[in-house]
Amino acid sequence: MKQGDFVWYELCTTDPAAAAGFYTRVVGWKTTDSGVAGSDYTILAVGERPLAGIMTLPPEQMPPRPTWFGYIATDDVDAKAAEIETAGGRIHKPPQDIPSVGRFAVVIDPQGAVFQLFKGQGETLPALAMMQTGSVGWHELHSGDWKKGWPFYERMFGWTKDVAHDMGPMGTYQIFKTNGSACGGMLTDPGLPRSYWLFYFVVDDIDAGISRATAAGGKLLFGPQEVPGGAWIINAEDPQGGLFALVGMRKR
Repeated sequence: MKQGDFVWYELCTTDPAAAAGFYTRVVGWKTTDSGVAGSDYTILAVGERPLAGIMTLPPEQMPPRPTWFGYIATDDVDAKAAEIETAGGRIHKPPQDIPSVGRFAVVIDPQGAVFQLFKGQGETLPALAMMQTGSVGWHELHSGDWKKGWPFYERMFGWTKDVAHDMGPMGTYQIFKTNGSACGGMLTDPGLPRSYWLFYFVVDDIDAGISRATAAGGKLLFGPQEVPGGAWIINAEDPQGGLFALVGMRKR
């Protein structure tokens, strides 16, 4: 786990049990209870490798709707949270410990996108292969103005720009790297009330993934759309209203 990498994902939702059933069906994750007494936290795993968690939507959550969040690794949660505040961001939940797991904080970038800082304890989880079924294959920032937002992430985590794609009237789609590897992209959507992160879950076949999602009560919002490299994507909404995306090859 290196500073600047996405290392964990979390869905805060109104019905964790129903959401767990939806995503296990659509993506193929396994679920287990966290084992923490008094906690409703459900672990999602690719095989035996934990990847994400699902919990009940906290009353103080921002934004106040079912939402997927990403945890970004840092060497010092307290120092980085203070640095984010100095750079124009906000601390939504101050740094605190998760016993035997690590330390985290919930922060908001200057344009309103929420994410978590994290420093773990113990052994680092093994890396998942690029485009491995069940992994998070892409991280996408939907921003009110990504060009204004970019310097924040560059400064906070050392991210670097990769290829930029011209999307015509939609402007430029900027791919970025974390620790030298292409990890995600940023785009501008001037109509957003606040910026947000969207996560792409890898499925074995995009058409089969769409069928599973819609059959389980999900709503298709965009796509399927082919992207560079031959993969296909969709943007969708789960039955509780959480936004997510799928990416996968087309087999037919």
